Amino acid sequence: MTMPSSAMVLAAGLGTRMRPLTNDRPKPLIEVAGKPLIDYALDRFAEAGVEQAIVNVHYLAQMIEDHLGERENPEIIISDERELLLETGGGLKKARPHFSGDAVFCTNTDAILVDGNGREPCELLSNTFDPKRMDALLLIVPIRETSGYDGAGDVDLAPDGQLSFRTGDSASFVFTGLQIISTELLDDAPEGPFSTKHLWDQAAAKGRLFGVIHEGFWMHVGDPEGLETAKARLTNKDVC
Repeated sequence: MTMPSSAMVLAAGLGTRMRPLTNDRPKPLIEVAGKPLIDYALDRFAEAGVEQAIVNVHYLAQMIEDHLGERENPEIIISDERELLLETGGGLKKARPHFSGDAVFCTNTDAILVDGNGREPCELLSNTFDPKRMDALLLIVPIRETSGYDGAGDVDLAPDGQLSFRTGDSASFVFTGLQIISTELLDDAPEGPFSTKHLWDQAAAKGRLFGVIHEGFWMHVGDPEGLETAKARLTNKDVC
């Protein structure tokens, strides 16, 4: 498929694991190597040719809006969740009227992708996504290629690219937070708050949940320890 022209940037969370740093600022505005987390995602989308980014806001929303008001590319549209935090899936559904096309990028802001020698992640996802077979394509990474992550893995990858969620003690891959998702999955989605896991379960039940492996490194910046690890790495390595 061609590169999706729209992206959803999930920026409405409370950032509780990043306290006390989030006592006076939203997590997407925490800086890593002099650059706010949200700009790592938005700059990547801009360089990939994404025209429009929908950003949902809730906690300290005006600070995010003020920061994004300085951007020209991609075009920013605010999805206001001040009155009710809708979680990841509910945020996607609320923002759907703004999406262009049948599939969109979606990403968290508490992670940074470091490009390796392979394909750039947005290009990799768009070149791999097949709407005839897939409703969601998640960018995943081997646990050994991560920092700031202390879990046991999220998913396993079948030879044909289908994903299955961890059912035992461990799984081989971690979800990076970046994905392409079909807007058709939102047709029968519930109203109000819900997780994107609900959408993935729908796709998986039809054999339409797939993954592709990131050809680089992934830094989870979800707590102060992960933040310091990312800062240390970025002083020694350029990030695209």
